[in-house]
Order: sequence, then structure tokens, then C-alpha cells
Amino acid sequence: MKIITDERCAGYACYDHPENPRRVTTTIARLKQQRELLVVWAAPGKVSDEQILRAHSPELLARLKIPEDFDGDTPFYENIADYARASVAAALDALKAARNGESAFSLMRPPGHHATPNQAMGFCYLDNIAIAVLEAVATGVKRVAVYDFDVHHGNGTEAVLLGRPSVAFFSVHLYPFYPGTGGANAGKNCFNYPVTPSAPREAYRAALARALDDLKKFRPELVAVSAGFDAYVRDPIGSGTLEVEDFYWLGQSLRALGVPMFSVLEGGYSRDLPELIFAYLKGVEGLPYQREVGR
Repeated sequence: MKIITDERCAGYACYDHPENPRRVTTTIARLKQQRELLVVWAAPGKVSDEQILRAHSPELLARLKIPEDFDGDTPFYENIADYARASVAAALDALKAARNGESAFSLMRPPGHHATPNQAMGFCYLDNIAIAVLEAVATGVKRVAVYDFDVHHGNGTEAVLLGRPSVAFFSVHLYPFYPGTGGANAGKNCFNYPVTPSAPREAYRAALARALDDLKKFRPELVAVSAGFDAYVRDPIGSGTLEVEDFYWLGQSLRALGVPMFSVLEGGYSRDLPELIFAYLKGVEGLPYQREVGR
């Protein structure tokens, strides 16, 4: 398993904001102390303006350098443009690894799936997964599927990919819930699987499984996963009902597709995030998982 990360992505923070450096630093520590999953560590490379501008407007790139908050959830941080570009670069490197036959996970911040073509929002500044998907298409991949299991609808990814040939977007999320989108399918290539807040765990699992079944019918050559862990039952800002074992099952299910895939961290704000990611990665690698007592 290749993990693309850079501890420098922990270099920005806002008091009491749920999207904080501990999300990455504690996960790195968890993965470094375990001995079951073989991890190859890599730092992100670079991303060009050309790659970003397939998904975003020049105005958004310029806006990232203006020292004003984007909205109540999305503060301006010094050098946020550089942090956002590094997160995009890690997603692109995860894409390259997947195309080379490796399992890959981008463990970076900021997340990306709420960033629309023209707007940073919802803790997100640039849409990491959408930029990587458009890079895949531009470099010869014929059919790419995005599977987004974050508790929030990936409105930015949908806005970027809507109507794009060769791409299909499958999002399982709570609705009605932030950001208020995703209640129905959009266009001919964006498919939404809304789940009622606080729905039983079995209902949430069933929606995840339906989306996977539909994704299979699309017959993708490559799967890009927006891996958000905030549908966890103890997440402080979600109203999901999933347990750690459900993220292990998600990893197993995506592995069973038998298609090159890579994953990019989106949400997930509980203290258990490192264990959730560990369980998911073990599923992706086809390894057994048993939660340790005390974790």
C-alpha cells in the first residue's frame, strides 16, 4: 500500500475547527506503529496550473491568494494555495500509482470534494479527486468512476464532472444535510444515493452496496474513491450510523471490483479516524481485520 503524505500539511489550523492537523498526524502515527499492513511512504510531487484549470476557473486560483475567508466553514490560511496544491499533487500521485498496479491512498489535507469550479467551500479549496480524474481522462483512460462515501454530498466533484464523457460519479451521503445538494441524480453521469440522517446502519450499508452495484455496470477501467470517514456513528459533525467494520467492508468491496483504484482522504473528524482508515486500507489490501481491544 502506497501512502502519499507530507507532515507539512499539518502546518495550518484554526482554533476549534474540526478539519485540523491531528486528522493526518495521528493517522500517520497509527500506520507507522502497526506491523500488519506493508506501507510504502511517498511525498507528493507537483501539480501544474494546466492540470488544475481542467476543473477550476483562473478566478478561483487567484482567489486562493486573497486573505479573506471563503465562508464560515472555510477560513483563509496563510499559504493555503500551496497547501491545496500539495493535496492535489498527492491525488495525482495516487492516480499514477494505481495506473502502475499499486494500491494507493492520499493522506493529505485539505480535502477537496466540495470545491466547485469557481468556489472554495466546506473545508475544501481545490477538488483533488476531480482534478485527478480529469488528468486520467486526458492521458488515455477511457472510463473512470468516482465512488464518494463521505457523509456529505460531493457537490464540487459533481459540478466539475457533470456531463463529462468517459466519467461517472456515484455518491452515497446523507440528505437533507450539508451542503443541501444530492437529493436526486444529475444529468446522465452523476448518480446520488441519499440516506436519511440517522437512518439505521443496515439502510446505510444497503445504499453503499447499491451504488457499488451500479458502478460495476458502468464497467470502469479505473476507480477513484473520495474516502470520507464522517459517516461513522461517533463522528462529531455527521449523523451517520456506520461502524469501523463497515469501512473495512467498503475496502473489501472496492478491492473485489478487480479494477485499478486509488483513494483520497475527504472528511472524518472523530478521534477514531486513524482506526477507520486502517480498517479501510486493510480491506483494500485483502487482509483480515479485527479491532484491537481499547481502540
